[in-house]
Amino acid sequence: LPLALSSLDRNPDALVVVLSGSGHHFCSGIDLAALDSIASGSSPPSGDRGRAGERLRRHIKYLQDAVTAIERCRKPVIAAVHGACVGGGVDIATACDVRYCTEDAFFSVKEVDLAITADLGTLQRLPSIVGYGNATELALTGRRVSGSEAKELGLVSRVFGSKRELDDGVRVIAE
Repeated sequence: LPLALSSLDRNPDALVVVLSGSGHHFCSGIDLAALDSIASGSSPPSGDRGRAGERLRRHIKYLQDAVTAIERCRKPVIAAVHGACVGGGVDIATACDVRYCTEDAFFSVKEVDLAITADLGTLQRLPSIVGYGNATELALTGRRVSGSEAKELGLVSRVFGSKRELDDGVRVIAE
């Protein structure tokens, strides 16, 4: 992602970047089995917790840098959210300059339910988007926020009726 955004930054023909998900969702969050594998990966049977922790720290830093690359992109970055936008998806969406979604979209800072920290940027970015009180409530509860509530909170600028309408609408906005 950082390489793609850097390339788009240098491309004078690219005026805007649109991030959207394929399939039924924008982003369903991190693969927890993969995260556990990274943390425990190649530790010796005795369990070298220090090395496992360092491996996990490096992977989290890699993910943080990828999300921060969105925020640092000099071109406007639009998030076109449909379906689920959970955990890391909220990190990605909040790093974008503008967010749009479909009526069936939902957002959740789900990390709290897994007893982990939303450490890819949501906790830093969300308060400036929806206000401190709303951000705190969402981070502490992990509750689902519908597309219409996301609009009320200021998380998204506009809600579209369907994925097709979202794609068409964002295309017009991007042009």
